[in-house]
Amino acid sequence: MACFKFIVVGPTQAPFLKEGEQLYLDRLKHYTRLEWFEVKESKIKKGVSDLKILDVEAKAICSRLTPSDYLVTLDPGGTQFSSKAFASHIQKLIMKQSNIALLIGSPMGLAPSLLAESMESWSLSKMTFTHEMTRLIILEQIYRVFTIINGEKYHK
Repeated sequence: MACFKFIVVGPTQAPFLKEGEQLYLDRLKHYTRLEWFEVKESKIKKGVSDLKILDVEAKAICSRLTPSDYLVTLDPGGTQFSSKAFASHIQKLIMKQSNIALLIGSPMGLAPSLLAESMESWSLSKMTFTHEMTRLIILEQIYRVFTIINGEKYHK
């Protein structure tokens, strides 16, 4: 059984989003192994470049990765899927990979080094979402994937 490892930068602040995350994490446990890691978000400081801040966050993310992780970044420039195409893609991916690490950055995104190291990059939409909202959306979409794969009625 594949393991989905979610590595996110900073805690989810909004209670309704935390509740939604937990709802989908609980639902997903029926289908797959899960790991959820929150790494520390760097503070934006005057005189410190965005790249430096992203590099510090990248080091924290990398501390949670293992050599067997298949890295997937969420990025606006990534591949977009319909729900059924996403289900097909995930189904093929979990046949080949046992550990899929999804990296979700801070409001500033992810360090270029992480984007370069990732095996795949996915985009949820051409629209911009908060990094906290992105967490809930990707969890719901991965739950939807498993219901599609299993022929369950959740997806319409």
